[in-house]
Amino acid sequence: MPVHGGKLAARALKQAGVDCIFTLSGGHIMPIYDGALDEGIRIVDVRHEQAAVHAADAYSRLNPGKLGCAVLTAGPGVTDGVTGVANAWRANSPILVIGGQGPFNNLRRGSLQEMDHVGVMRPITKWADACYDTTRIPEYIEIAVRNAVSGIPGPSFLEIPMDILMGQAEFDQVWFPTMRTTPPTMIPDRKDLLAALQLLQAAERPIMMAGTGVKWSQGGDALRRFVQETRLPAFTNGMGRGQLRFDDPQFFNRVRKEAMTRCDVFVLAGSPLDFRLRFGQSIPADAKIIQLDMDNTLIGQNRSPDAAIVGNLGSAFDQMLQSMKEESIQLDFTAWRDELRVRENEIEAGFATQINSDEVPIDPLRMCREIRDFIDEETILIGDGGDIVAQAAKVIPVMKENCWMDPGPLGTLGVGMPFALAAKVSFPDKKVLIVYGDGSFGLNGFEFDTAIRFNLPIVGIMGNDAAWGQMLRPQVGIYGKDRVVATHLNYTRYDKIVEAMGGHGEYCERPEEIRPALERAFASGKPALINVKIRKDEDAVKGSTYV
Repeated sequence: MPVHGGKLAARALKQAGVDCIFTLSGGHIMPIYDGALDEGIRIVDVRHEQAAVHAADAYSRLNPGKLGCAVLTAGPGVTDGVTGVANAWRANSPILVIGGQGPFNNLRRGSLQEMDHVGVMRPITKWADACYDTTRIPEYIEIAVRNAVSGIPGPSFLEIPMDILMGQAEFDQVWFPTMRTTPPTMIPDRKDLLAALQLLQAAERPIMMAGTGVKWSQGGDALRRFVQETRLPAFTNGMGRGQLRFDDPQFFNRVRKEAMTRCDVFVLAGSPLDFRLRFGQSIPADAKIIQLDMDNTLIGQNRSPDAAIVGNLGSAFDQMLQSMKEESIQLDFTAWRDELRVRENEIEAGFATQINSDEVPIDPLRMCREIRDFIDEETILIGDGGDIVAQAAKVIPVMKENCWMDPGPLGTLGVGMPFALAAKVSFPDKKVLIVYGDGSFGLNGFEFDTAIRFNLPIVGIMGNDAAWGQMLRPQVGIYGKDRVVATHLNYTRYDKIVEAMGGHGEYCERPEEIRPALERAFASGKPALINVKIRKDEDAVKGSTYV
């Protein structure tokens, strides 16, 4: 039976476990929609292609073993999605982006929206190519999927011209390769494990930083077993957040800087020595480094480790525990852990005045405390902003895995509602709450329209200081108050904008108004935005992360 290429693409996607695609309507890609209807693949159409890719990114984070998928029309459709692809690239999110193209039979003639999409995407993807044969569409999709999920995961991009998608093929004569969305577990070398354990045996003040590699190794359980057995103090960053429960005795959040300056062994588990660790300079020069990662190409970036373990991180932690038994190695860092706990509690106590402040305009930390006291373990939080998200990290705990998402190391603003769309599609019974800055809302805030159209009751709470606060203070500190430019906004009633779309809006000027507003927003059953007027801080100069 002859079918068009869009039906072949949809069947291949279905076999790859894709049950939802995020898209914005375009003529180049409509055959895929037709095929998706046959395969029972949900289609969520957004208002900007960047949002479609961000949503695919979040979908892969929230659904281990599944691939997030975005389908973009040609030209500006693909280029609008570039920021989302770049963010997934830095976050190591396995996604498949399918892009349209003008007809292959008119290639290089100047068709509508024709451009070199593959050339644009190649530097920010693990794999980028084009399919020029209708019968080979499933084959190309399998190659894209395999590349996205293997090794260090990341985005794949596949271009399919519109005449290839609309072309006919005999369904029973098309090869559909076996789809594997979970790569084989790469087992670390035993001698590398023993070398790492020997360094820990000699340590007095070791700490661990667990990052995104733990998440993509699905190694959270093994990580917990290892730190609980050894009492090793651990911090998390990136998608490592939530891999240790917030109430685990080995988990720390506030004393990181002090712990790093005093440590004698630093265990780097699935996290790069990038700007977040000052490219390795935050670790004392005489401290030993144990680095664990999924791919050897990431070992030794910016600073050479003293022991290196390559492979699945969950397997690495389990095998280290097994080797400790076999070699009668005992590790117990209880005293060091307890010493850090005292300092952690002292630092936390230092926030008490701010988080309990009744001042008006509202102290940002008081707003974050109200969020902390409202959420539970079934709430998915999404950080979309600069200053307000940094403040939230001081107060709001990440209760468990998949309870928190943020852009990752690319620092892309605008992920809030796109991430939330994927979260609510994936877990319709959970509360989904976006912590917004007023600046970041301007990038993809119109995706509230998407949430309203699809009846997805997502709530956002905005810390509105009428400024790009994270830029304002360094600007004042470096250039002076009389040289401030491009960092002031208005105290805009964004809640009214959401109301005009058909959602629910709340406006808070006093701290005691926040909790009732949260309760009303979730009770409304509608997409909702709580607009909180917070204090604008201009004098406190913070260090820049732009290095």
